[in-house]
Amino acid sequence: MKANFGRRHILQAGAALGAAWGLPALAQAKPTLRLAAVFSDKDIRADLVRMLAKDIEADATIEPHFGGTLFKQGTELVALQRDNLELGNIAPQDISKQLPAWSILTSAYLFRDANHLNTFFASPAGAEMKQMAEEQLKIKLLAPVFFGTRQVGLKGKKKIATPADLAGVKLRMPPGDAWQLLGRSLGANPTPMAYAETYTGLQTGAIDGQDNPLPNVQNMKFYEVMGQIVLTSHLVGFDVLSMNQKAWNALGAAKQKSFQAAVDKAVAWSTAEHLKREAELAAGFKSQGLDVYAPDQATFRAFAQKTYLASDEAKAWPKGMLEKINAMK
Repeated sequence: MKANFGRRHILQAGAALGAAWGLPALAQAKPTLRLAAVFSDKDIRADLVRMLAKDIEADATIEPHFGGTLFKQGTELVALQRDNLELGNIAPQDISKQLPAWSILTSAYLFRDANHLNTFFASPAGAEMKQMAEEQLKIKLLAPVFFGTRQVGLKGKKKIATPADLAGVKLRMPPGDAWQLLGRSLGANPTPMAYAETYTGLQTGAIDGQDNPLPNVQNMKFYEVMGQIVLTSHLVGFDVLSMNQKAWNALGAAKQKSFQAAVDKAVAWSTAEHLKREAELAAGFKSQGLDVYAPDQATFRAFAQKTYLASDEAKAWPKGMLEKINAMK
């Protein structure tokens, strides 16, 4: 009996030890993917993240960090590359810092609207730019995330008709050369400032204005400290939902397919919501007392394109890419 008793307990102990060793493997089967984004938890894109998290919850847990609380704006890409982050909403301007050819995708008046943007990324030319980024930056690009068309919002009441009217205006832009060039292409004096500091900057007069899509103006309450919105429509705003390469590879082929499908579904929903919200907000801001009007967009477009083509950034643009994008319907 003693021998049997000892043997039984040894077997039980061995089974328990085996189970304990197996726990990490089970835990790793459903990874936690931390997502860093600069937008607030009230943003449409935050709902995109929640939708995605629900759809892929059987395979992975998404842990969102909104408002730049996990990584500051502009540092998310490096965090992905250093394996310090699993998911990030990356500005193409930040990609262009490491990959100058991508600066073409950050230029003013390139994409006409959200449909043109998505048509490009679904095309062979878009696949070429995507592959270039994945191979050289060692990250996985999941999808472009449209978040509205950027418009200029200003404190003062001076009417803006052409780029010359923005001369000397301190226009808040995110940090980075690509963003500063965008500001100059509008005729303004670009002033680097973090997104989260923009409201205070407008309030104190550190800046005279900012440029963002109207849903962002609503979410961040910039309208409270502005007097007018100039509908320049100078940039179809998008970020690129991107993933750490190791985290992507760890999913395996089957889960990668379902993950990508969930991303595509959530992004399509988000795009439709942004387009709907933009149409509503222009009228809404006007009813709140803001002066909302369109300038001479043709003059703005000509000035911006001339500025870009004369810049050093244009030297890195892939040959023929601008013509391919312009020709897309």
